[in-house]
Amino acid sequence: MNKTRVMPVLLLRGQGLVKTVKFKNPKYVGDPINAVRIFNEKEVDELVFLDIAATPEGRGPDFDLLSDIASEAFMPMAYGGGITTLEQVRRIFELGFEKVILNSAPYKNPGLIAEAAGIFGSQSVVGCVDVRKTLLGRYELCSDSGRVKEKIGLTEHLATLTRCGVGEILVNNIDRDGTMAGYDLKLLSEVSGAVTVPVIACGGAGNVDHFVQAVQDGHASAVAAGSLFVFMGPHRAVLINYPERKVLTERLP
Repeated sequence: MNKTRVMPVLLLRGQGLVKTVKFKNPKYVGDPINAVRIFNEKEVDELVFLDIAATPEGRGPDFDLLSDIASEAFMPMAYGGGITTLEQVRRIFELGFEKVILNSAPYKNPGLIAEAAGIFGSQSVVGCVDVRKTLLGRYELCSDSGRVKEKIGLTEHLATLTRCGVGEILVNNIDRDGTMAGYDLKLLSEVSGAVTVPVIACGGAGNVDHFVQAVQDGHASAVAAGSLFVFMGPHRAVLINYPERKVLTERLP
């Protein structure tokens, strides 16, 4: 088995799965339970669920839905979306998820990372940074599913996340989301050089070559993608898929 984890990222909105482009225009792509069953058969490395509506709607995780998802999944899973308290983190782990992904909450309460990592271990806490480029070419951090611009700089925020105890950093370029045009290798390299924890590449993958580039040129430790795993062909027909294990083993370190 290849050591570079290849992770589908599934976006939850209500009771269904959607896929966005640059965090906009969510397109319905199916039922999360059916997707989990297919990914079980594909024997994926890890599965990521992000509820993109939770924080904008001012609510917490949908624990009933997460319970249904966890009861079907045979692979490690991570969840992010609407997490603001340690009790929510505890409930997510009790359902069977291995990791929580924190994006918006750490800007206001970085102590939540320290609390969660202190109790459940750093390996179970993932810090997520959503980034877009300004007109001047600088990276700007965003929260609340990309709706809120944060004033803190990227390097400073990464230092806060790692100091508080995250075990991994999921880095996503909003401008690449859903485009399948490739990862932002400059961003990945910058983040990888600024932290000592593993970096997960997200945002823009369209083929296995992009995975290879993220690892070799962006120095990512793992790769994640959305559109690649839910669409097929030039017309983006909805089809849950995953590269053949042999291909991943041969191409990725």
